[in-house]
Amino acid sequence: MLGSGDIAREHVRAFRRAGARLSWAYGTDAQRAADLAAGSAGMRPTTSLTDVLRDVDTTGVVVCGRSQTHRDRTIAALDAGKHVLVEKPPAASLAEFDRMIAAAESAGRRLFVGQTVRFQPAVTAMAARAESGAIGTPRVLHLSWYVGHVWPGAWRSWQLDPASSGGHILHNGMHPIDLAVWLLRGTPVRVFARGWCTHAPQMPTPDSFQLTVEFDNGALALIEVSYALAQRGAAVRRSVLIGTEGTLRHHTDDDDVPSGPEPAAFPSVSYALVHEAQHALDVFAGRAEPLITLAQSRAALAAALAGQRSLEQGRPVEISEVEQHA
Repeated sequence: MLGSGDIAREHVRAFRRAGARLSWAYGTDAQRAADLAAGSAGMRPTTSLTDVLRDVDTTGVVVCGRSQTHRDRTIAALDAGKHVLVEKPPAASLAEFDRMIAAAESAGRRLFVGQTVRFQPAVTAMAARAESGAIGTPRVLHLSWYVGHVWPGAWRSWQLDPASSGGHILHNGMHPIDLAVWLLRGTPVRVFARGWCTHAPQMPTPDSFQLTVEFDNGALALIEVSYALAQRGAAVRRSVLIGTEGTLRHHTDDDDVPSGPEPAAFPSVSYALVHEAQHALDVFAGRAEPLITLAQSRAALAAALAGQRSLEQGRPVEISEVEQHA
């Protein structure tokens, strides 16, 4: 585990449940690495990346630290002969991601970007129905995701600092954009973004945004993401996929959620990280091809970068502009 923060803890629990042998907890903070390792028998803490990469018994790594560390740690792991699951966003630019792809190809190792949403039960069911031809050719996807604040550092979290995260659209927008790339079976060509600071105008990055994503096959994605719900951990999600012969939809109101003082996991999203971990183990072992292809991840990254630029400049941005500045 290359990273020792909260998402690393989630990955540790998921991979342990998936049956993986966890060997190392790497982080720049010795105490955090030790705390992470303490939860898994046989997992050793270290602040030396070399310790991990020189271990011939470690065949794969999860890169899940701060976004700006993803490129270098991923390339180092691939060069050392490890398979890599890297958290989104995989890189801060297309050029960086292309270097990561080249490193994987040169090493003959697997690389794929973690997109947990694809493994949520409601999403996998919708994708399977669409793939079966139940709604004809998908043409429009409308996603509305509203959640309460989830970052451990509250409003001072590094995720809210564009210099560290790349901005909200790059950091979190990759989830719905990747889903649109997958379900609409196309490549984004144009993105328009609008954002709002709903909690305080002084926030360094908008906690709410809307995206309009146009695809090369004529499909359209309308995406709304907001972290403005008052209750921490609360969530309201709606997905509508419209095809030439029918429509698929899901809303979290359809879920039977246990009542209680704390927000409960929706059945439609539960165990997604465990399913992703199981898939990663199969990919690393050569038993499966990555569900999330590098071409799809590159397309989603390009659209997220275009969306971030659109938000900053207040105009639609062509993907070709992002490619030119790769």
